[in-house]
Order: sequence, then C-alpha cells, then structure tokens
Amino acid sequence: MMFKRTDVTLGNWRMRPYSSWSFQNVSELVPSAIVHGARHPEAAARDLGPFARLQVENLSGEQRDLASFLTESESDSLVVMRRGEIVAEWSADHNDPAKPHIVFSISKSVTGLLAGMLAARGQLSLDDLVSRYVPETLGSAYGDLPIRHLLNMTVAIDFDESYLDRKGDYDRYRRAMLWNPERPGEPTMTLPELMCRLPRAGHPHGSRHAYRSPNADMAALVLEAASGMRFADLFDVLLWRPMGAYGDAHITVDRAGNPRASGGISMTARDLARLGELVRTGGDGILPPALIDALRAGGDRQVWAEGDQGFLFPGGSYSHFWYQAGSGEICGMGIHGQSVWIDAANETVVVRMASESLPINDALDQKVIAMLKRICAA
Repeated sequence: MMFKRTDVTLGNWRMRPYSSWSFQNVSELVPSAIVHGARHPEAAARDLGPFARLQVENLSGEQRDLASFLTESESDSLVVMRRGEIVAEWSADHNDPAKPHIVFSISKSVTGLLAGMLAARGQLSLDDLVSRYVPETLGSAYGDLPIRHLLNMTVAIDFDESYLDRKGDYDRYRRAMLWNPERPGEPTMTLPELMCRLPRAGHPHGSRHAYRSPNADMAALVLEAASGMRFADLFDVLLWRPMGAYGDAHITVDRAGNPRASGGISMTARDLARLGELVRTGGDGILPPALIDALRAGGDRQVWAEGDQGFLFPGGSYSHFWYQAGSGEICGMGIHGQSVWIDAANETVVVRMASESLPINDALDQKVIAMLKRICAA
C-alpha cells in the first residue's frame, strides 16, 4: 500500500489510489452487515493460461494482451468460469482474491433475484404498489408505484444520478447511506427518510427507463416488509448459503441498519462468478424458473432504447435489475468497473472487478464489454 490507512477517509475512499485498498475493506469505513458463507478453503489461484494470448483493444485503439489491458484499465481481478469450473484468473498486485470486493450496482442484481424469489413464493406480487409494504411512501414518487417498475428502472422520479456530486441530490443520498462525510449543521437523514421525500417526475411510471439508484434501496425495504426479515438475513437464507458461497459477503447499512441494496454489497470475485453460474444454469433449483425466464426474456426493448442507458447495449433491455445485452448475454454492472457477464451460448461466466478512477467511463465500458465477449468466444 503506497499510503497509510489513516490517509483513507469517507471523503476520498472512492478515489485512486485509495480505492485500490478501500474497495476490499469497505466494512472498515461504512457500517456493514455480514452474510456468512460456508468459509470453505478455496483452491489455489489459476493463471490466465491460453487466455493470456488473447488480444484486446485499449482506449487508444491499440491491441494489448489480456493482462496488459487489465492493468491499463485499473482492474483488480478477473475470473473466467466455464461450465461451472474456474479456468482462468488474474489478480493485480494490490488485490487479495480472498477478500470481499465491493460490487457496487451488481448489488441491485442480487436484489432483483431476491425479489423474484419472494414473488415465486407468493410473498409479494410485482403488481402490488410499493406503498402496500412501505406506507411512508404515500405522497412521494413511490407512493403509487407498482413494484415491477422499481425492478425495471421505469420509475418517474425527480432525482439527479450524478456520482461526482458534492452538494446536491447524490451527496445527500450518500450522506444518508453513510458513504460521504456529514456536513456540520446539516442533519443527515436515514435512507428511508430521504427516499420518502423524493418527488415525482412529470412523466407516467413505466414509460421511461431512467437509471436511479434509490429505486433498488426502496426495493430492499419492500423485500424486508414482505418477508419479515432483514435484507442481509434474506440474502443469507434464500441465496448465499443455498448457492454454496465460499466466503462472506458484506452489505453496508445506514445509521438505522437499513441496507444499501443498490450498491453496498461486497463479495469475492469467485463467489460472484458462482452467482453468475447459478443464473446461467437456470437456477439449479434455487432460483425459480419464472425468474430465469424473465431474465432471459428481458424487459421492454423500446423503453430501453429511448431511455438514458440505451447506448450501452443497442437492442438490449433491462429487468429485475439485470441488463440483457441484446445478443443473448445477461450481465450485472457497477460503477468503477465491476461486471459479471453471463454467456449461456458459450457456457461461460466472466467476472471483472476494478477500481477505475472514474465512476462511469462510457468509452472504457465499451472496451471492457468487447473484452468480455472475446473471452467468452475464445
């Protein structure tokens, strides 16, 4: 580590170089609930093997071997799983493969799986209004909202999703989740208090894809109310232990213990690959068939194309907090370079974890997507 632990603060933990350490040590910075894995010893790390010869185009349009591209793009780790077996791995010098790494918005994808599981159990209906489970939302953007619009990011909400914001909507949101420093003299709300004050946008619910992170945090409150369980316990009982996760997962919580289900989950790259494999194979008796069918079918492609992320996957869609890439793949993505890529046709799951300098880098995202596709096709 090129810096001292005391140098890492709530004000800089998502910035390079500190993020190369903090993304694997989030629980030291933000209160976190632990989801216990089986704690099986992992097999020895693999190398890239034949994938080391794979050529990938970088941001300058130059060809790089896979390891060089991963280093240049501020990657932390890569895991390639084929037919359920880990066949290749790469890890940066600063990365510890045994430690949970924050997956940011892939947390949403976990939340979408849990929502589908509760729906299959009859504990909620996606046509129910959010206010049935969280009555405090009445009068807010969420008060008259069917749950399915939460999962598809088609909520008419007046909220600015600006990750570098230091004084507006997103800063208030991050202070509510305890990810940013408090402001003297300005009270910090809990996540539910903040979300229940968010106003409606002018268009109807369900008509536009608009990626807004509070939607997944609201979904977690719905899941907790519908199940009678805390989110971390629900994740543990329904998904983490049944799928045979080796390590622990963590999820950050606010001052009242509310989960940051939109971006606060950490897990190892291998366990994320195992989660992706569960989706690839059709649930293995853990995920309900109706949920797998919904993920494969995807969401409304027209709504996606006209929304604020349509450029990411032309011909794609979005449902249950998962992306459908338009060419048959399903993926989860998070800021600063997190991805789990599921290619059923090639029987492959690829996980990349990173500590990219920018929260969003559209040009690099496209290069990474091209890399993931090349790995699956190799």
